Amino acid sequence: MDRIEQFISLFVEVWKNGISGINISEIIIALLIFFAFLLLRGLFAKFIIKRLEKYVSKTTNRFDNSLVESLKGPTKFFPIVIGFFIATSYVSLGDSSENFIDNANRTLITILIFWSIHQIIGPLSVLIKSIEDLLSKDLLNWIIKAIKILILILGAAAVLELWGIKIGPIIAGLGLFGVAVALGAQDLFKNLISGILVLVEKRFKVGDWIIVEDVIEGIVESIGFRSTAVRKFDKSVAIIPNFQFAENAVINISKTTNWIISWVITLQYNTTVEQLKKIRDEIEKYVTTHKDFKTSLGHAVRVDKFSDSSIDMYIRCFTVTDDWDEWLAVKERLAIEIKQIVEKNNASFAFPSQSIYVEKK
Repeated sequence: MDRIEQFISLFVEVWKNGISGINISEIIIALLIFFAFLLLRGLFAKFIIKRLEKYVSKTTNRFDNSLVESLKGPTKFFPIVIGFFIATSYVSLGDSSENFIDNANRTLITILIFWSIHQIIGPLSVLIKSIEDLLSKDLLNWIIKAIKILILILGAAAVLELWGIKIGPIIAGLGLFGVAVALGAQDLFKNLISGILVLVEKRFKVGDWIIVEDVIEGIVESIGFRSTAVRKFDKSVAIIPNFQFAENAVINISKTTNWIISWVITLQYNTTVEQLKKIRDEIEKYVTTHKDFKTSLGHAVRVDKFSDSSIDMYIRCFTVTDDWDEWLAVKERLAIEIKQIVEKNNASFAFPSQSIYVEKK
């Protein structure tokens, strides 16, 4: 009996002292409280967030939809923070443990605050329409990414300060490291600055068809800090350093309002003056009366010059359409019409040729 009483006494003592002087019953209750809030997290996400999503889906405002979507993570994290705080408040702690738990609670709250701010930045940019008018969408995305990174850095610094880690020496060390990196990464900063200039000047945006002579032609897929991804027309993707767009002329085909047709047709030298005039007048009549062409932008159909093997006639006009496929169809119709006009007037197209004269002695 003495042994049993000793065991019971020891068991009760261990139960009361528990871990680091914390009663085991308090630990169990604290764990139950925490797990209850974990369960509440699931219920909170299932009912509250779903109801909010259903409510904002009825509105035409994009801001509330994006706000609810972006705050899903912090909202689910909030019951964990509350649960940990209440669970640890129930437990009787010593001074050393109390400081640790207090820092842990402060850390969770700090993470929640900075995470929420980080997530709200995106929806705020949707709310402020004037920003999109002033800045391009791609530049705005850059700025949002930079702000989000800054918020993460500030949040990490705040957490480190809570645990007594001074960030001043770390920043100084990063400064020296940054100087060393800058000296060895001049091309990186060159591309970064070039990318910013491209976005500020709005040379092109994602989805535009661009041509950089002797460099690339294709559709812009993404504009990064260092390079831009362009999908060529063979469906391959080219990654072009941004400095190429700053140092070379960029033709943005997508911004073309009216496509130009500029041709030189060559007629044989035996074409008479009357034939030339009739061909010229009939081509000009077709250009000025057909719905495919916008004559208000100017046009020209003129005998241009006498070449080595032909009489050259210059044709220049603008199409109404700004669609590339339709432009090709308009060119085809014009080419067929010109050939019919030339043949109808009993003339012929010239081709490079030489005449050889043999002198008889």
